[in-house]
Formats: sequence, structure tokens, C-alpha cells
Amino acid sequence: MRIEIMDTTLRDGEQTSGVAFSSHEKLSIARKLLEEVNVDRIEIASAGVSRGEFAGVERVVRWASETGHIDRVEVLGFIDHGASVAWIKRTGCKVMNLLAKGSLKHCIGQLNKSPEQHIEDICNNIRLADDAGIAVNLYLEDWSNGIIHSPQYVYELMDRLKSTSVKRFMLSDTLGILSPYQTFSLCYRMVRRYPGIHFDFHAHNDYALAVANAFAAAKVGIKGIHCTVNGLGERAGNASLSGVVAVFHDMLQAKTNVVEKCITQVSRLVESYSGIRVAGNYPIVGENAFTQCAGVHADGDSKNNLYYNDLLPERFGRTREYALGKTSGKANIRKNLQALGIELDDDTMRIVTQRIIQLGDKKEIVTQDDLPYIISDILRRDTDTAAVRILNYALSVAQGLKPVATLKIVIHGKVYESTSWGDGQYDAFMKALRSIYNKELNRELPVLTNYMVSIPPGGRTDALVQAVITWDFEGKVFKTRGLDADQTEAAILATLKMLNKIESGK
Repeated sequence: MRIEIMDTTLRDGEQTSGVAFSSHEKLSIARKLLEEVNVDRIEIASAGVSRGEFAGVERVVRWASETGHIDRVEVLGFIDHGASVAWIKRTGCKVMNLLAKGSLKHCIGQLNKSPEQHIEDICNNIRLADDAGIAVNLYLEDWSNGIIHSPQYVYELMDRLKSTSVKRFMLSDTLGILSPYQTFSLCYRMVRRYPGIHFDFHAHNDYALAVANAFAAAKVGIKGIHCTVNGLGERAGNASLSGVVAVFHDMLQAKTNVVEKCITQVSRLVESYSGIRVAGNYPIVGENAFTQCAGVHADGDSKNNLYYNDLLPERFGRTREYALGKTSGKANIRKNLQALGIELDDDTMRIVTQRIIQLGDKKEIVTQDDLPYIISDILRRDTDTAAVRILNYALSVAQGLKPVATLKIVIHGKVYESTSWGDGQYDAFMKALRSIYNKELNRELPVLTNYMVSIPPGGRTDALVQAVITWDFEGKVFKTRGLDADQTEAAILATLKMLNKIESGK
């Protein structure tokens, strides 16, 4: 069984509150989806929305025409006496997904038209598209309510339109009301009644069942499934590309054209452009999706991969990790130490385990990068042996003046001092530090690529603050963390960890 995947991140996904892709971003995502992820089709916009939308569609269409992908690019159109057809034709796009009413309630309540009038309007728009050389797929909006409450309306619609040029009839669970059992039964009705028709299924995630409903639809014979990267979409979103592909490949033994290894890459790209962060526990693409926390799991993995399933992280361009915290056992810690090439005797291992559990009780995140520092502390190495030490620093803020930082630091035994101003206290600190490295050491510092601050919930002003900073140093990306009651000091502690990493060659 082969399932066609249509990604609508650039159209339906853009209906996520606060999300709007620029024309450059649309082209970047479209290229990634079609050329690397290799979805079958993409829906990139709604006709007539704005001049900016027109420019974005035109840009994607131009690229698609030059690269042979034009028949895989689609735009949503409306029953509007040909206005959408004209708009789409001007962009150069060759496929329109025409939005029709799939329920009697929507037909009468929203359009104030009879089924006969609506069907005639649909036919007129199809004819206009045919004349313009534009292929038509037909959305049955609110089909899930229609097939439940007004099935005769749905059948009348299909009976009248099945002989037109419509290539695909797209069944929409617009309000996300279906369960997998209903999806299976209702889609089966359509497939059995219209065996020669190509049906797509379009799921929404209001009850967190979008992927499950897509699975049920495909199992019963629906040939195309709609999804979005990271499950973006209106309200609770759509079926996620990553979830749909994994479920289809593993649980249906179905084939798709999607390249699994590229799914994480497009997820990160869309996360960056949309500004919508993927939850850490999000399946497949979440940061923690392949992270084992419990020590017993790491122990089982060491003995015979007892806690593996078919979702191997390597399939999606990722690796399995073993978290360190209060639930960690020696097995978790050994896994991380092995990755670092560190061996410890049993006594030291016991003390390290206790220390990590203590840190976990304080809710501090312990990472593989922190292990050498924890071990060094436990072995009571003198802090004077650290390559970089901050002797002292002063940060000042005054109304109407830029913050100023004065820094006194030891690097490989030599003392340096610098003062600088900045747009904030941490920026002033970094400028003072960069001045030392640039002018005194004639070297460049790593580039700060991401800065994230987290505090426990509750709004307490004395809560600990964790600063997590991502750095890029000579093409190597790594993170350092600092924990303190003050945000700036937490960032400075994270920066000190970064300095000792680069100075020690790690």
C-alpha cells in the first residue's frame, strides 16, 4: 500500500495564531519539503489573501516551474465566480484546491443556498478552472459533520461531481470531531460507495486524535493524507508530518515517498521561522523524544536493547541520549561517561551518582557536558587549576545610561582586565570579555546562537534561574548552562563554562 502525503504547513499551518511566513521563508520550506523530505504535494497559500501572499506564491511557483515540481504545488481557492481561478492563474500555479461545503448545515447556514445552488456554483468554478488550464482538487469542508448528520447531502454532492474533472475529493474533519472508529467507518462508506475516486483525508487535532484518525483513514483505503510540520494549524493544529509518517511506515507497513532522515531538519526550520517551539516531549522531533531518564532503562539498553522500539532515532537523523537527574542510576551515568571516554572506579561512580541525584532534586538540568565538572568537583581538584577563572566583575545600571561592566579574569595564569558598555548587563560583560580576547589574545570567541532562560513556575522573585546558551565555535555547536538566583550571573556562569571548554580544547 502506498499513501500520498500532502503537506499544508504553508497554508493551513500558517493559520496558527501568530504565524506568518515571508516569501523567502515559504520558498525555503517548500524546497525542503519537496526536494529533501520528498512529500508528494504541498499546499502553499489561500487565493486572494494579500499582495504579500501573491508575491510568496509567485516566488515558490517560479522556482517549482524551473525545477519540475510545478504539478506538486497547490493553492486553496474559493467559490467566488472565478476570482480565485484568476488569482491562481496570475501566479502561474497549476493546481487549485477548491473549497466547497461538505455539510448541509454549512451550505445553508453559511452560504444561505440550497444544495442544488451550491453544486451549480461548484460546477461553474470547475469549468472556469478547466478553461484556465488549472487542475482541481475539491475540499469537502466540514465533511465529518456532513457525513454524520446529512449523509444524503454528501452523496448528492459526490454523485453530481464525480464525473467532473476533479482529481481528488478531500474529506475534511474541519472541527476535529472524529474518533478513529468513526473515521474508519465513515471513510469506508465513501471508499465503498465510490471505489474509483481518489480520496484525501484532512484531520484536525482538537481531541489529540489527528494522527490516529489519519491512520484509520489510510487503513480503510483513503489514498492521500494531509499533514503539517510540527502539527501546526488552526486551534489545536493538524496531523503532524512526523507522526503520520512514522505510524504509516511502522504500523500500516505502508509506503510513502517521505525521507525520514530529513523530517527533523524541516521541523527545526519551521520551528525557527514560525516562532512556535516544539514541546520537549513531542514525538519524533521533540528534544526529549529519544532521551531515556530512568536508570533501569539505560541498564536494559546496555544488556540487550530491552527498552528500544522500532522508532530508532537514527531513522530521523538523531541519536539516543541518556538524561541525568534524580531518577538516574549508574547505568545512565556510565552511558554518558562512555560517550565522553571517561572511566571511573566504583567508589567514584557511587559519589557521582549521589551528586547527580542531589542536583536533580533541586530541579537543575544535568547534562553530559556537566559531567567532567561534577567529577572534577568530587575529586576535589583545586579550582585554581581551571584554565579560566573570573576574579571579579562589576555590573552597573543607571537611568538614561547604558549598562557598564568591568571584568577581571585569569586565563592560563595571566590576569586581564577590561571595561565596556552594552545594551544590557550581560551584553556589556560579553563586550568586555570580547575586548580581552580580541585585543589582548588576538583570538575570536564562539558565536552565541541561542540564549534561553527558564525558571520554576509560580512567579517567585527568588526562584533559581537557569541560563542555557548555545555556542558555535569553528563549526562545532555546543551548549553550556549556568544556575543562579540572578539571570545575568547565571549567564555569566554558563559563559565561564564555555571559556573553560575552548581553553581546554574540549
